[in-house]
Amino acid sequence: MPSQKSLRVSQRKALQNRPRRSAAKTAVTAARNAANEGNADAAKAAYVTAASALDKAAKTGVIHKNNASRRKSRLAKHLNAAAGSPHA
Repeated sequence: MPSQKSLRVSQRKALQNRPRRSAAKTAVTAARNAANEGNADAAKAAYVTAASALDKAAKTGVIHKNNASRRKSRLAKHLNAAAGSPHA
């Protein structure tokens, strides 16, 4: 059983982390959807937004930096494949 203080701290941190994690997930979803629609300019802009959201989440400790890097890499591969790049 955690102490009362550690319980309060974990609840407070969860409240602070939830919006950052949600923003990152929403941005990634939007980028994937933009790539699937085929609009290259919108997909690139959405990727930049998603990468920024992932980096902010990693910087604040919401997700691990390698997790953010992996998600950005997979998203870039998805965008390149949707655009028809031979290096995807």
